[in-house]
Amino acid sequence: MPQPQRFEADGRSARVYSCNTAIVGTGAAGYNAADRLWALGQHDILLVTENRVGGTSRNTGSDKQTYYKLTLAGGDPDSVREMAQTLYEGRCVDGDIALCEAALSTQCFMKLVELGVPFPRNRYGEYIGYKTDHDPRRRATSVGPYTSKAMTECLERAVLDKQIPLLDKLQVIKILSDGQSISGLLCYDVTAAADNDRFVLIRCKNIIYATGGPAGMYADSVYPFSQYGATGLALEAGARGKNLTEWQYGLASVKPRWNVSGTYMQVLPRVFSTAADGSDEREFLMNFFRTPAEMLGKLFLKGYQWPFDVRKVADGSSIIDILVYLESCKGRRVYLDYRTNPVNGQFRYEDLPDEARDYLQRAGACFGTPIQRLAHMNQPAIDFYRDKGVDLATEPLEIALCAQHNNGGLGIDCWWQTNIEGLFAVGEAAASHGVYRPGGTALNAGQVGSTRAAQHIAARRRGEAPAHFTREARRALVEMDTLARQCSAPTGNVRTLWREAGQAMSRCGAAIRNIRQISTYCGQVEDLLNHFAQRVTASNPAELGMVFRLRDMLMSQAAYLTAMLDYAARGGKSRGSALYTDPNGTKPYPVLPDTFTYTLEQDGENRIQELWYADGACHLGWRSPRPIPEDDDFFENVWRDFRETGLVD
Repeated sequence: MPQPQRFEADGRSARVYSCNTAIVGTGAAGYNAADRLWALGQHDILLVTENRVGGTSRNTGSDKQTYYKLTLAGGDPDSVREMAQTLYEGRCVDGDIALCEAALSTQCFMKLVELGVPFPRNRYGEYIGYKTDHDPRRRATSVGPYTSKAMTECLERAVLDKQIPLLDKLQVIKILSDGQSISGLLCYDVTAAADNDRFVLIRCKNIIYATGGPAGMYADSVYPFSQYGATGLALEAGARGKNLTEWQYGLASVKPRWNVSGTYMQVLPRVFSTAADGSDEREFLMNFFRTPAEMLGKLFLKGYQWPFDVRKVADGSSIIDILVYLESCKGRRVYLDYRTNPVNGQFRYEDLPDEARDYLQRAGACFGTPIQRLAHMNQPAIDFYRDKGVDLATEPLEIALCAQHNNGGLGIDCWWQTNIEGLFAVGEAAASHGVYRPGGTALNAGQVGSTRAAQHIAARRRGEAPAHFTREARRALVEMDTLARQCSAPTGNVRTLWREAGQAMSRCGAAIRNIRQISTYCGQVEDLLNHFAQRVTASNPAELGMVFRLRDMLMSQAAYLTAMLDYAARGGKSRGSALYTDPNGTKPYPVLPDTFTYTLEQDGENRIQELWYADGACHLGWRSPRPIPEDDDFFENVWRDFRETGLVD
């Protein structure tokens, strides 16, 4: 571990560490970046994390968490270019990034295999696969509910074996930037016992930002409680946002936070709601369907059509998401019940829609109660909840329509570098996806992006931090210390403000987006940011950490809400996982409220939205996606260039 020095500025003091590259985050992408840099000979690196065992990679999953890569089994034709085209066709995706994610998918996948992630293969060594959503091939694979957890743990072992230095319990609160290049980080030490020890500076030439998406923005969220994100800080430092409007939402349990996809829905649980106090139990879905078989057919499809998709509302499974959301808006709580069959068992398997009936028959699951069917088809799905203190055999499971993944984020080039020199965004912090993406591409993107960033840094960005570190460090230290002092009070309100902000974002800026409500709340966010030091209070060090986090959260919310308003003002319609209310549109079900009148976007619209901070305000622009590159693939030419330059620019 490098030894810290002291940094003094206007009566303030901080410990300061120096390195070439600071990697922020200890998820699968962050650990892979560190391991790749070390293997490439760049050992002047430092991992920085607020919670080494926190974050999304280690603490989330699903019924069958998917990893997406090039086909490596069977006789189905596939190629790097074809996979890149699949990713590119997700809309608003830059072609060079899609090509990189396809080209490096096999390399990154096989590294994980070598590190010990037990991806299944057949007796001949083929890594078998299956189709996932938006996937024309069988590129998907899985090790079960904990795929990303297994990845993170294997990569962590590789990093710890190399004794790569790691600083834990440091919350990044400022990226040091002059608007053109970065020079370091300012962190808050969450364990500091004295005021003069609470700030830590990292002086560096490169930052690999592996902080995940801005999960803390939403109250209704399937992200783990240990995942907050720090996108607002990067935007504040001058990084451009890209596709900020594009998210993925879906049904998830509230406690624990977990996707209720796959067999959780395919076994046809009973769905009911209650008043907030648990009274007045109702099977509300049957208010909107003509027959139990029709309702159960839609519920079954939610298993593998898990993400809310506005195209599947009118005659598809996403109407289930809408109905759950509506109950929540009434102040009611929604549950999945595996103890008894839905509608008092008043359905026959032979009356189910063909897809549901055939699947359950092939699985041998046309019998018993939902919990019996689930035990027959997927016992680990029951074991997971039991391990978390929830016994599906004896109690219902509370659910909500939750934020799950940001397809947008920070804009990057084909080396995953942002427009700020030296700032690289990897994993969910990076905007490598567009409107739609095949399931599992996020895990591949994190491994590919961190590999590309490491390759570029090792080849082109060695050396020390820019000279403007001293100026930016002084400015940031004074600003954040002053804020800490101004917000200190006998009684703190930051937890209340945090909860209210998350609830407001879930109401107006999640899967269902009402422009009038978004505009109102966006104004409230900007007002709170403008008077932050006067309105936010903290009474202890833990709450002070939340003050810094609330600041980042509000900057993120302001940017994302502004992006949504701009998208709608330019004529943007409902697409992906977002339904924009439109009084001039159509309503698929007459019984739905008027807020569910909307217009679908036409497939021909394919423009990328970018957002950046300047002069204290958000600015926006639009551009066409970069096409998939058509490089010279003549072997002798590429071999010569590779020998001479390594083809890293």
